[in-house]
Amino acid sequence: MVTMLPVISNPAVDAATCCAPLVKEPITQAEAERLAATMKALADPARLRLLSIVASSADQEACVCDLIEPIGLSQPTVSHHLKVLTEAGFLSRSKRGTWAYYRLQPEALAGIADFLAV
Repeated sequence: MVTMLPVISNPAVDAATCCAPLVKEPITQAEAERLAATMKALADPARLRLLSIVASSADQEACVCDLIEPIGLSQPTVSHHLKVLTEAGFLSRSKRGTWAYYRLQPEALAGIADFLAV
């Protein structure tokens, strides 16, 4: 048996309230693709931990030699993850002697935070 429910109209709610126009421009296809690639770089537990370690280090900078043991992965694997984070703009790399140092790029994180705050 089908029960029909009555339609109740509310004069306080009009079409403009129900179907409000956009208050700002949505992101473009190109922006969505760029943002997805950036977020993909963060979508790995090891990369999030590496980023956290660098961010927690003095001057938000760490030597690659100090990043291998805490992550528990091999040096080539850690280097790969650091390369992905660097290419995505989250870290910058500088060479000092035989060691590479990675520094947090806060503006990259701010860009993600701004998007997520919407």
